[in-house]
Amino acid sequence: MDINLSPEAEYEEIVNALHQCGPEDAVCCETESLFKKAKKLLIQEKLKDVTIQLLDSDGYAVRQVTSKPKAVNKDQLTGRQIAVVKALEKVLMHCKKEGIQLVGYSDELVALPAHIAPEDVASASAVDINCYDAYKGADSVLPETAL
Repeated sequence: MDINLSPEAEYEEIVNALHQCGPEDAVCCETESLFKKAKKLLIQEKLKDVTIQLLDSDGYAVRQVTSKPKAVNKDQLTGRQIAVVKALEKVLMHCKKEGIQLVGYSDELVALPAHIAPEDVASASAVDINCYDAYKGADSVLPETAL
């Protein structure tokens, strides 16, 4: 069922139409400004599976938006997590520029000057890095037979 809004529709009428709209319905707007207003209110109301259409003078939909529930895929990094990874990559680039090598040993990560061999982790130059449990060495997460 289509819910047609009058071009003069105000806040309350638009919000009521959005709340009445089911997954198979559409809220129809005749003007661009009304379409934008309805879209803004749809976002504000945080409704799911609501469709708003902008109709041309012949009644055909020329633009359409449908709200969807935010997909949460726990097996993939979120946008914020990806931004943190990018920031980490920049820090690692700075480490390289400054002559710092990072060496992982079991569940430990140490920083060494780049000219020291990684096997010299006992060097007085080695600095333990507080990884806040974000770093896990492969030997702590993989079964012993996999190594």
